[in-house]
Amino acid sequence: MRLLGWDFMRKRVVALVSGGVESLCLVVRLLQRAYHVAPVYVRCGLRWESAEQWWLRKWLQAIRHPRLRPLVVLDLPVASLYGHHWSLTGRSVPSRHSRDAAVYLPGRNLLLLSAAAIYAARQGVSRLALGTLVGNPFGDATPRFFHQAGDCLRQALDRPIQIATPLRHFTKTRLIAAMGDQPFRLTFSCLQPRGRRHCGDCNKCAERRRAFRLAGVADPTPYAVRSQ
Repeated sequence: MRLLGWDFMRKRVVALVSGGVESLCLVVRLLQRAYHVAPVYVRCGLRWESAEQWWLRKWLQAIRHPRLRPLVVLDLPVASLYGHHWSLTGRSVPSRHSRDAAVYLPGRNLLLLSAAAIYAARQGVSRLALGTLVGNPFGDATPRFFHQAGDCLRQALDRPIQIATPLRHFTKTRLIAAMGDQPFRLTFSCLQPRGRRHCGDCNKCAERRRAFRLAGVADPTPYAVRSQ
């Protein structure tokens, strides 16, 4: 395998990122631990990705650091796999009244990790990190899944692959409270944005509002729908 190595040699990690609070905190914590961080965004063709990428680039710029690599965007379209799923059609998007399980995206972490691992292997990097939190209800977000996925990726790529979830003991509320000095105003987590604004009425906006409120941190988000 031909390696496209980075200029530096030690403590390198590929971080799977989105526009959200968890991704911001993940990257900041990795930088604080002296890692050289390559942020990777996997673009799947979901309805919110245009707004999400715009905000992602904003907060990456805000936390500029000598060990933070430029954003890498990998294309992995899921339209042929997901069909008429709400994440593609925008119909029946989980609202603030829905259970968290309603936001399930089939095989999401399996797809993201596969794409990121191939990229990492091509760069000669053995560590992947993602910002999974405690209480995630899905089967592809458990410690067992990440351990088994790492084994599979090591076999498939014939390279050491370590999957790290350094935020796995945090809730979103605790994470915001612990890292309240970060530019959360630039983060994005909405299933049905109004342009680049949070809709204020979907499941993820409700989760975001609740987390800031319980953390005792002023919510800096300009929601299209101001109150619930």
